[in-house]
Amino acid sequence: MSSTTNQVTVPPAPWKSLFLEHISKLDSPEFVFSTVHEAGANSHSPVQWLPRLRYCIYRGMWAELPENKHNDAPMNERVYESELPTFTSDVRMEKIPEIFASGRGHGDESQSQGSGGGGPVEAAWWIKEVGTQWRMKGTAFVVGPDIEGETESSGVRTTKSEIGARMRVVKEGADWSWSKELTAHFGNCSPGMRGSWKNPPPGTPVKGEPDKDHQLGQKVTSLDDDIARSNFRVVIIKPDEVEQLDLTDPTKARRHRYTYVEEKGLDGVLEGSWKTEELWP
Repeated sequence: MSSTTNQVTVPPAPWKSLFLEHISKLDSPEFVFSTVHEAGANSHSPVQWLPRLRYCIYRGMWAELPENKHNDAPMNERVYESELPTFTSDVRMEKIPEIFASGRGHGDESQSQGSGGGGPVEAAWWIKEVGTQWRMKGTAFVVGPDIEGETESSGVRTTKSEIGARMRVVKEGADWSWSKELTAHFGNCSPGMRGSWKNPPPGTPVKGEPDKDHQLGQKVTSLDDDIARSNFRVVIIKPDEVEQLDLTDPTKARRHRYTYVEEKGLDGVLEGSWKTEELWP
């Protein structure tokens, strides 16, 4: 089994089944994803960090990639389960260096080319069909092509440690690979989506025609296109707090807050749990 650091006993989260039930009602599971961006020395902002928002597509919980008849990538066995939402991204997007720069290690642009991160993030879903908002606060980690390289960077070690601690074993003794999971996420995307990772660099000025390898509207049908795979990333959200705001009935509206906590058990092993609070909306 490829290394995952799992030194915490983590029970299933009490909010997970209802969250997944609500997400299943969406035609397309878009959500708002928030990072923070450093204002910089030339900014007139009174604060150092500024919020950045964008819509992303929820791609399932980490290690629980949904079955897709169009996905021809090799799949891991269901060895783990988690409460770690994922989405795919392009390493050239601003959100990736933001996740690194705002983390404890304050990673720079070069470090954000690999796996790692740990910056603070928030995610929010509005499920109109059930009148409920879901909101998650926590940190995010990026999985890149170096996740199972010949040498392990500090970012790879941190990602495996932080994410592995929240991966719950459901099948003992079976093989599981981080890089196989990364490829499976790539295969889960449509050819047009895979081709988007060969677009011209996002956010750069339009000056003439881009080179032949970086054109809009390309379709990638293989799993090993060098350019697309070099830009492809999976981002994993590690929630520390989850809120469910139920506005179905205005006379009975409630907010439920679930907070993740860790404590040492009698045997000295860390045990994770979710504290539940019922709040006024």
